[in-house]
Amino acid sequence: MIALQDLHTCVTDQWSPTIGDPSPMGWATVAAYGATAILCFRSAHVPESRVVKLFWLALALLLLALMINKQLDLQSALTATARCLSQMQGWYEDRRSVQIGFILVVAFSGIWIALVSFWLLRKHLRHIGMALFGFVLLICFVLIRAAGFHRFDAMLNAEFLFIRVNWLLELTGIALIALNAIFASRHHQPRGME
Repeated sequence: MIALQDLHTCVTDQWSPTIGDPSPMGWATVAAYGATAILCFRSAHVPESRVVKLFWLALALLLLALMINKQLDLQSALTATARCLSQMQGWYEDRRSVQIGFILVVAFSGIWIALVSFWLLRKHLRHIGMALFGFVLLICFVLIRAAGFHRFDAMLNAEFLFIRVNWLLELTGIALIALNAIFASRHHQPRGME
């Protein structure tokens, strides 16, 4: 049996709440999350169906949580907790199979969430499809980062034309949501307001 105090000590030795990405691009990503959350809140107030309003509101709250997580780096706390548990329970040497299993579960969960979401919201895809795709992209990205699998981390930190792959994935998801939110708000604006 693992003592919670021992687990807490192990995790705090490996992780502490600090600014996760103090770079200009890190702060730009935080700003993108915040601005997009505001756009989603705004889209939740347009005259649309209740399901679409709930979708925009839930997305706004999720983006606010991801904005906070971006700089507190809470997924690193999750990774540190998993590492400590694996060491305390004696399966640290076999962690690769657990990490691969986690990534497969994330991939299948992401596909399942996407399919179920697209099916449940199928009547509204014309209005929220791009945001829904951006949401699925963001969730899969965050969960794979949380896995802490070094090969994926190396791939995400690789550069393509001076742009890191993780910036490209994360900001693409945010941009898709923002564009869809702008379109949804403008689509329902009265003619005299345009």
